Amino acid sequence: MGNGMNKILPGLYIGNFRDAKDLEQLKNNNITHIVSIHDNAKKILDNKEYLCIQASDTPDQDLSIFFPQVINFIHRARLEGGGVLVHCLAGVSRSVTITAAYIMTITKLGWRDALNSIRGARSVANPNLGFQKQLQNYDSEHIEEERKKFKATFPNPSPFNDEEVCRQNLHSYQHFLLTGKDRSKSGDLYPLPHRAYQSSTDQEEKDSPTTGGSKDITKDAIRGKNAREVTVTASLTSAADSAGLEEEVDKLFVSSRSSASDSKSKRQL
Repeated sequence: MGNGMNKILPGLYIGNFRDAKDLEQLKNNNITHIVSIHDNAKKILDNKEYLCIQASDTPDQDLSIFFPQVINFIHRARLEGGGVLVHCLAGVSRSVTITAAYIMTITKLGWRDALNSIRGARSVANPNLGFQKQLQNYDSEHIEEERKKFKATFPNPSPFNDEEVCRQNLHSYQHFLLTGKDRSKSGDLYPLPHRAYQSSTDQEEKDSPTTGGSKDITKDAIRGKNAREVTVTASLTSAADSAGLEEEVDKLFVSSRSSASDSKSKRQL
C-alpha cells in the first residue's frame, strides 16, 4: 500500500514492509535506522540499526508501552545525522501511531493534529480506532510528563524546526479537504470523548443485565437515539474497522427502526 516511503519530518519517514527492503529508497533517503513494528518484526539488513517491536494491528494491542523507547530511538538517530524509517506491513496503522506519538512529544500538537499532519505527507495513514484511543489517552493523561522526560533526556535545544514542518503538513492536509483534491478522513478519527471506550473486562461488566449496558457511551456518543440503537453503535464502534463505520451504523439504525415498526404493527393487529 502506498507509493513508497513518505518523508514526515527531516530524517523521519514512514513506509511499508517492501520499502524497508528497497535498497535504492533506503540509500536515496539516507536511512540508517529502522523501526520495524509488526507481528514478525526482525532485523533484515546488516548495515542498518534496528528497533524491532512485535505487535499486531488490532484495537486491543497496547502500543503505548513502546512509545518512550521508540521516541528516544528516533530522536537519537536524527540528532546523529541519520535517517529513520518507521514501517509496519502497510504503513497505515502501527507505524503511523508511534510516529504520531513522537510528533506529539517533540511539538505542541495534540493527537488529532499530529495524525492529520502525517496524513498531509502520507494520505493512506489511518490507525485503527484502538490505536487512536491510545493516542488520545497519551494526549490527555501523559503528554506533559512525557515532554518533561524528553527534555531531561535531550536538554540541548533541538536543531530541527519540527513543529513548523508539521504545521505545514497539517495545512496541506486541510487544503486537500477544502479543495476536494483528497478524500476527507476526519470522520475516521476516534469520535467519542476521552474514556468513552471501556476495556474489555469493564465492558463485559457494563453489558451485564444488572448494570444496564453501555450507559457511559449513551450520554456522549449519540443523543436522542433509543437504547437499542446506542448499544449497537457502541459495540460496532469499538470493534469495526473505521473505514466502514458510518455506513454500518446507518444500516443498523435502519434495521432497528424497522424492527420497532414491525413490533408496533403486530401490537395494533
